[in-house]
Amino acid sequence: MRVHVLVLPAVNLLDLSGPIQVLHTAGHYEIGFVAARPRERSAQGLALADLGPLPAVEAGDLVLVPGPDLTRQVDVDPGTIEWIRRAAAAGASFVSICTGALVLGEAGLLDGRRCTSHWSVIEPMRQRYPAARVDDGVLFVRDGPVATSAGVASGIDLALALVEDDLGPAAAATVARELVVYARRNGSSAPMSPFLERRAHLDPLVHRVQQLLAGDFAAPHTLDDLARAVHVSVRALTGAFVAATGVTPLQYQQDLRLGHAEMLLRTTGHPIERIARDCGWGDARHFRRLFAERHGTSPREYRRTDTTNRAAHA
Repeated sequence: MRVHVLVLPAVNLLDLSGPIQVLHTAGHYEIGFVAARPRERSAQGLALADLGPLPAVEAGDLVLVPGPDLTRQVDVDPGTIEWIRRAAAAGASFVSICTGALVLGEAGLLDGRRCTSHWSVIEPMRQRYPAARVDDGVLFVRDGPVATSAGVASGIDLALALVEDDLGPAAAATVARELVVYARRNGSSAPMSPFLERRAHLDPLVHRVQQLLAGDFAAPHTLDDLARAVHVSVRALTGAFVAATGVTPLQYQQDLRLGHAEMLLRTTGHPIERIARDCGWGDARHFRRLFAERHGTSPREYRRTDTTNRAAHA
């Protein structure tokens, strides 16, 4: 995927660097830095040079807009706003970080959409873009091809969510671990992905086993197999894993399977039997029993309730 990073005057460096570090680490994105001028100065005083001109944008491209510091006068070139409109007409998707949402608002991309931004500009956004549905209770919002984040560090959370969408939860967990970030958050207050849980420890052996399980969670791993892979005894592996995570390796694998099943129930129309099979259960009845023990409801009812709640929220 091509990512066009729009560098604005007085851009905040963390708004720019945080999401880009996530996407670069994922290794799936072709990243280019573009601007109305070949040189801009960040809000923190760093000069950003050799910026590319505003390019032709195609369907499937992503335009990322890091936020500028609005405590100073920021003049966004009218040609930049028009370029954003043309990119939208071409079928691009958009991500804004922090106050970058206001640039999308100026281009009309927030009209009729849920969106968010830094707390300090929420009320001005509601006044300036009355057709937008500005939400101040979330870290980030995705509405169709437009995603907006609340501010600064939440851009990292949004970038990890994009990686999870494009490459899967295991890839997002790998990136989070590589960057040593606590990737615990999604756009609302919902629980974090099990692929990102139980990673806040420093035991490299346990991290290796977690990576093995996350990379192929549907496979029939045994404790003997896992212990051999990291060259320790089953007893040593189990003891280290429980000490670091609070669960055994096979309980951790079950958490991964159930977490992935929850995601499939929310985001696909796959039959329950297929979801059970894709997540490693040969018997859908076994999956239904485990799911009911975890959630107190059946997979089918979980899906129905989630669909109803999302429709009501929309």
